[in-house]
Amino acid sequence: MRDLDIPRTPSAYDYPLLIGHLLSTLEVSHPHQQIVYAGQRRISYLEFHERVKRLANALVDLGVQPGDTVAVMDWDTHRYLECFFAVPMIGAVLHTINIRLSPEQILYTVKHAADTVLMVHDDFLELATALAGQAASVKYWVRLCDKPAPAVKGKADINFAGEYESLLEAASPQHDMRDFDENIRATTFYTTGTTGRPKGVYFSQRQLVLHTLGLGIALSNNPQQGRLHANDVYMPITPMFHVHAWGVPYLATLLGVKQVYPGRYEPAKLLQLIQGEGVTFSHCVPTIFHMLLSDPMAEKVDLSQWKVIVGGSALSAALARRALDLGIDVFGGYGMSETGPVLTLAQIKGSDDELNTDEALAYRCKGGRPAPMVELKIVDPDFKEQPRDGVTTGEVVVRAPWLTQGYLKDPERSEELWTNGYLHTGDIGHIDAKGYLKITDRLKDVIKSGGEWISSLELEDLALGAPGVSEAAVIGVVDEKWGERPLVLVVGRETEIDCSEIAARFSKAAKAGFISDWAVPERIEQVDAIPKTSVGKIDKKRLREQFR
Repeated sequence: MRDLDIPRTPSAYDYPLLIGHLLSTLEVSHPHQQIVYAGQRRISYLEFHERVKRLANALVDLGVQPGDTVAVMDWDTHRYLECFFAVPMIGAVLHTINIRLSPEQILYTVKHAADTVLMVHDDFLELATALAGQAASVKYWVRLCDKPAPAVKGKADINFAGEYESLLEAASPQHDMRDFDENIRATTFYTTGTTGRPKGVYFSQRQLVLHTLGLGIALSNNPQQGRLHANDVYMPITPMFHVHAWGVPYLATLLGVKQVYPGRYEPAKLLQLIQGEGVTFSHCVPTIFHMLLSDPMAEKVDLSQWKVIVGGSALSAALARRALDLGIDVFGGYGMSETGPVLTLAQIKGSDDELNTDEALAYRCKGGRPAPMVELKIVDPDFKEQPRDGVTTGEVVVRAPWLTQGYLKDPERSEELWTNGYLHTGDIGHIDAKGYLKITDRLKDVIKSGGEWISSLELEDLALGAPGVSEAAVIGVVDEKWGERPLVLVVGRETEIDCSEIAARFSKAAKAGFISDWAVPERIEQVDAIPKTSVGKIDKKRLREQFR
């Protein structure tokens, strides 16, 4: 096909897709809307915009150059939101440090990202002190304090450039954002796999803006259920270090909704903020959602206006039913660190009666339908696309304009990630005729027994429906005859669990054809706790090591 020669006016403005442009209508459209931190501090969007500009100037005054990396160790705060915008606005890279990694892993990420500035909350000063002598790239340290900064005792190893609020106060409130290449790196964070060191995932300014716009269209497309709109009150319950809190803070700021940042996650405090601030929209992983709904205060708070996306791991039918009984509009979503992250949302259309049927519950628990501009398919090991029949499984592969182009300083694994021109998620699933994706397992977690693949997620879902079961995890353990067999681990709500009742549920499901006879576990054990990863997912790697 011949390229079209389209004339272009020399003076036309190209309008690069830069994160700073998301703030272009902030002061005009919603200057007095609030951003709330832990119920203690309130700032208007007008103040927020000025603080972002002051922070950008403060970083430049410190000597931060385009391409430098600015790292943050903080809870979910208004400061973090300001960094989301101010750091990329000056052409620098924001490194959101996962504070739940081990000290050794955090040091590795700081070195690997070559951080120039490290902003650290007082709660992490001891860890920062241990880093200070070993992180040679860090030239400037900035303190983050919730109260007036006290003197730092015994922390002489850190030569702080200043305290955050003092630096903002001294900086100019005027900042003329200049244009630059939209494809420069804007953010970096590190994801931990089953082996090796943390992998650096990165995104460009263009990718984050497109993710924001795509997510906005996806969340506003449904007429009622699961819809995000300007009258909502947003509070993330996914850490801001984890894939930019799923990118929703960028969208919430663009829409001008009231935002609530809770600081450190504590169930009672989160529920108090939901009630006191009128929170209507959140997102979290299943373990955090389960923790909230298990808190006694959940029964005393009106949650009937609360919409919650559950992702990171599969939303179980038992947890979804518990949420619906409390009036929560809960639904699943799917994505991963490498995908920015949102790929699909499990929104459903229908009347109030239709939204509460068993069929609707099953759809709420799926990964959902693709967001705009997401091309997603299921392939077999030979990369042949599988039918969309809701049964045939394969690996989920995807294309979208906001997917990471690779792993930082790791070309070999980057090439592997993008085999055949599609990003390989490592997840197993199927797509039905309506376009809904359901994840049935991770490639590394699927149980291979007697020549058959068994979904650990399906077995966990069955176990969670048994009386008295609070949490469940299923792993494959080595079996000399069959290769692997499923081991079911359960945590009780309060008392001893009758494992024979759980076993009966599996046998009944097999007789009804919901699972195969091969999937019926021979071992079910009650444990005191199930280990979690740094972002709240079940840590199956540790479980396999523990029970191998």
